[in-house]
Amino acid sequence: MLETVTEDIDFARLMKQHIQDLVIHFFEKEQNFGILCKIEDAGFDPELPHEINAEFRPLTLFFLAGYTFETARIEDDLLVFEAGFGTDNIGSIVSVPLLSIMQIIVDETPIFINLATLKELPSIDEKQLDTNGVENSMASFLSNPENSKFLK
Repeated sequence: MLETVTEDIDFARLMKQHIQDLVIHFFEKEQNFGILCKIEDAGFDPELPHEINAEFRPLTLFFLAGYTFETARIEDDLLVFEAGFGTDNIGSIVSVPLLSIMQIIVDETPIFINLATLKELPSIDEKQLDTNGVENSMASFLSNPENSKFLK
């Protein structure tokens, strides 16, 4: 079933990594792009006035070009950029979690679609992962009698 894929933590990690890789690629190529993201997960600093917030749809498109593109960066699993909003061009720093980016768009064409349904990934203790990973890998290796020829 589709849910077993879209709700899988490993799938979400792949999607997040792919989003990050694409965004970095566009930064390096100086390619403007748009992101369609879940607005409920986006942060604004300073907060925007209520009348501007009320105009956002659940999925909102931000186009990164010009000054907005120049200020864009990836920081702590967030895409961060400065943008102006409303008729008064009220400035705010926008922070969007990478997994909340549902589409990446170039020239009005979606080039990436994120189907992962996880909002965030649980943190991983890298040291514990490395230790367990090596031990589990060695145990799997040793459990196969055919591999004894590789040991002295």
